[in-house]
Amino acid sequence: MTIHLNSQSDLEDAMERLMKLDPRLRPILAQTGMPALRQREPGFAGLAAIVCGQQLSTASAAAIWARVTKSVDPFHHDAIRKARADRLGRLGLSAAKIKTLKMLAREIASERLNLDVLAEEDADAAHHTLTSLHGIGPWTADVYLLFCLGHGDAWPAGDLAVQEAIKIGLGLKTRPTVKEMAPLAEPWRPVRGAAAHLWWAYYRVMKKREGIIADQQT
Repeated sequence: MTIHLNSQSDLEDAMERLMKLDPRLRPILAQTGMPALRQREPGFAGLAAIVCGQQLSTASAAAIWARVTKSVDPFHHDAIRKARADRLGRLGLSAAKIKTLKMLAREIASERLNLDVLAEEDADAAHHTLTSLHGIGPWTADVYLLFCLGHGDAWPAGDLAVQEAIKIGLGLKTRPTVKEMAPLAEPWRPVRGAAAHLWWAYYRVMKKREGIIADQQT
């Protein structure tokens, strides 16, 4: 059965389970305290917002997303599907992102893609479904599964902050690669999403100690 992280209480329950699965993480949690649950809007709007923010600073992404949602109101996949590409481009969206958003809108309208179903699927299967779509990379897929759908086992293997936190927290000599992240996280199933929250929190603790403010997108 899929575990969901839809409330702070859900995260706390999952974190308790995580500590039992891997006692090595207890000292990490002691340093971070209980992480706060991070959530984003679900559905097409949530995925579209993540796509809009790809490879942009937090401020730039927020500005573009504000223009898009103000211009396309109410924000719906049919509205994006029918919108002219040049109109979307004037809002600050790149041609590649417009192509991705329109593809997603068509897939949802034709019912070939059901985003709600992904919340109940195995995390790896749901990840594969999303990354098979044009313009949806691993980071976008994992962020959507974890923050928008609350998938308790979503695992952002390619996130640099999580990789760096694991390197420090587990005393590894080098930062683990994406390929190495899978076996490292295997002991944390089916609550790898809770582990991700923990490692992000640990990364922020480490950066504060170094006098560096952690990137808010991590």
